[in-house]
Amino acid sequence: MPTYLDHAASTPVRGCARQAFVAALDAVGNPSSVHRHGQAARAIVEDARERVARHFDADPIEVIFTSGGTESVNLGITGVYRARRSADDARRRILIPEAEHHASFDTVTALQREGADIIWMPVDADGMIDVDAWQRALAESPEAIACGTALAANNEVGTIQPWRELAGMARDAGVPFHLDAIAALGHLPLSLRPASAVSLSGHKIGAVPGVGVLLVDRSVSPEAIIHGGGQQRGLRSGTLDAPAAASFAAALDEAEAEREAEVARLRELTDDAWKRILAAVPAAIPRGSLSERLEHNINFTFPGCQSDSLLFLLDEQGVSVSTGSACQAGVAQPSHVLMAMGLSEADAASALRITFGHTSTHADVDALVAALPGAYERALGAGRTA
Repeated sequence: MPTYLDHAASTPVRGCARQAFVAALDAVGNPSSVHRHGQAARAIVEDARERVARHFDADPIEVIFTSGGTESVNLGITGVYRARRSADDARRRILIPEAEHHASFDTVTALQREGADIIWMPVDADGMIDVDAWQRALAESPEAIACGTALAANNEVGTIQPWRELAGMARDAGVPFHLDAIAALGHLPLSLRPASAVSLSGHKIGAVPGVGVLLVDRSVSPEAIIHGGGQQRGLRSGTLDAPAAASFAAALDEAEAEREAEVARLRELTDDAWKRILAAVPAAIPRGSLSERLEHNINFTFPGCQSDSLLFLLDEQGVSVSTGSACQAGVAQPSHVLMAMGLSEADAASALRITFGHTSTHADVDALVAALPGAYERALGAGRTA
């Protein structure tokens, strides 16, 4: 039976989320219509909004449903940047760490074409954001900073970031702070406070794909990047997807109810995998923090190998892993995250990310460890003859 170890890319849909989605399909009205059918659909959305808000110390009005994490990140960064710059054209700076997800990385790069001045924050060899550098950047002309953004936990190597400290520093400096909590959702306790906006994605916790959330503090007014009917506080236009919202809320409720027990269970699995991988392939080098890491995420580099070769060789044996962010899948290039951590291009191109989830068992670890040594030897041989 195939072994799925790429839960950080997308985790299987939970039964409760599937049921909530299917049940909501019976609501035939548009949630923005005033007749009884529309209001029945609206009730599904508002129930989901209230349930989501409870988990993040937020008010229901601060929950904006989106099409997924990428849209949430784009609205959270671009919307805040444009609003701040519209109020004061001198506000052009964006603070962002060098090891962010491409949704943030590419968003701020696009904003450079609008005149944004990107201030790249360094990370250490574990992928941890340099808090002192962040503080210094905030202290240098805070009136010129439009916003800051950072991950709650790194999506590739799993390093948990001091996001509350970063957000608090930004708040004290009067700078809006966007938190990309997509990789951390379901694994860490999260809150809208003290951030200004928080991005979330449903398929990371077992909701149906294609639904996300942007939590936006009621005191923050980003500019909309999708225009139309002005649904959802005027921040995000478009017909509300009641079934997707219901699926997100159901998955979130279950993930949060199980979180503490599931963190402990998955940590046991990954610790077992960690030790057995090092025993089976002693040349493998773990990456990311050994202590401050998401419990489901392990990342290794395999010197002398190409990560895409390893991935395909494992896939031949029915084991699915990742070379990094799924948003970069199929792009043969070294991980910018690992390079920001100080690795060479060759080493950064030899990484595998292995991530567990709510369907994972010790049998998955057994399958991985059985397949890995042979795949490693074949990939290493291919590297020598290339």
